[in-house]
Amino acid sequence: MSKLKPAPLPSGTVVGGYQIVKKLAAGGFGVVYLAEDPQRHMVALKEYLPASLAERSSGQLTPRVKPDKQPLYRLGLKSFFEEGRSLAQISHPSVVSVLNFFRENETVYMVMNYLQGETLQDFIVTARDLRRDKVFRESTIRSLFDEILRGLRIVHQHKMLHLDIKPANIFITNDNKAVMLDFGAAREVLSKEGNFIRPMYTPGFAAPEMYRRDGALGPWTDIYAIGACIYACMQGYPPNDAPQRGEKDRLALSLSRLRNIYSDNLIEVAEWCMALDPLSRPQSVFALQKELARETERRYTKLSFGERLKMQLENLTTGAKA
Repeated sequence: MSKLKPAPLPSGTVVGGYQIVKKLAAGGFGVVYLAEDPQRHMVALKEYLPASLAERSSGQLTPRVKPDKQPLYRLGLKSFFEEGRSLAQISHPSVVSVLNFFRENETVYMVMNYLQGETLQDFIVTARDLRRDKVFRESTIRSLFDEILRGLRIVHQHKMLHLDIKPANIFITNDNKAVMLDFGAAREVLSKEGNFIRPMYTPGFAAPEMYRRDGALGPWTDIYAIGACIYACMQGYPPNDAPQRGEKDRLALSLSRLRNIYSDNLIEVAEWCMALDPLSRPQSVFALQKELARETERRYTKLSFGERLKMQLENLTTGAKA
């Protein structure tokens, strides 16, 4: 029997001077609410509430944490608080704005701008359903990731990593701004200290080193996820997850099917970002930006007759196994 998720705070609850209007979303590490600040402005309020460590009954304010889980809960709490402090120092249109962060009810709350729009994941699903030969135009993909990379470069300059970049965490606002949400500092701390690494990350977007307790994380880890997001924008679905790719890597084959639809340069960029060996990826956002800006050198290589036959045989083989 699965454990019940901790209950969210009810509408009307006031924490730190912010009145909760309703729950917007809940994940494994917290709950996000729509709330009003003292000036009656709408904000997003994120509460640290890891479902694997804390319990809370309906109507209660303070989470209950068993004594044996207290050290891990406190470790994640500290990391979440430090994440709020670091993000509050970053002012960039592509990074979610943290307006305030505070401790209350034996947990931590992060106050952010309330954004209206849809996630990149929503757009991918819609585009995939309407698909003809491509999910998004190449110019759209380049423009979108140019914006995101500008913000990610600032994040890395502040000695932070995102660690959970995926289409569901890239928000496209109603005024067409791309914003990164849901940084994963607390998630990363808990995964290294706890005994539940794999469920912490999103298959397809998590770099191979995130599956290893001794994996060295760095800018290259976020860059893998950027490559996976570009892939999803081209294909309409995520790439195979890293452990699958480690056994049999079909990435090059999948990307080859996009030749003559997207430029060789964009396909090469996605493949470069998603190299299984961290040292074979771009080592900095700047290096990736430089390559992604090479629009003047776009070439479109057509598939040869032999390559098309090989792909058809591969599809038949895959279909037979399914």
